[in-house]
Amino acid sequence: MYCRGIRGATTVERNTKDAIFEATTELLYAMVQKNELASEDIASAIFTVTADLDADFPALAARKLGWTEVPLLCTREIPVPGSLGLCVRILLHVNTLRSAAEMQHIYQRNAVVLRPDIGIN
Repeated sequence: MYCRGIRGATTVERNTKDAIFEATTELLYAMVQKNELASEDIASAIFTVTADLDADFPALAARKLGWTEVPLLCTREIPVPGSLGLCVRILLHVNTLRSAAEMQHIYQRNAVVLRPDIGIN
């Protein structure tokens, strides 16, 4: 068994609780589905938001999905001038027998510009 990281990112249209929840939920569903994960496979998750997002914690989406035993952490991205705004990023740490190359990273909405080098899903 290995602990692997799975990255994901998405954007929201505006800084509201509903927009953050909707985009984060959509991204989490995609990350779980594409990587065939169960909540017990997830060791922990780190959520980051850009400085223009402060209406709610994106980790609440994971809690509402039933991730009650998964340690979750929210933090803020470094505000690099000119970087993508209104962005939620997720790093899942998962316990798996799969190789790192088998992990499917998910970039949605305007966040596809962050990693055009890896097959964006």
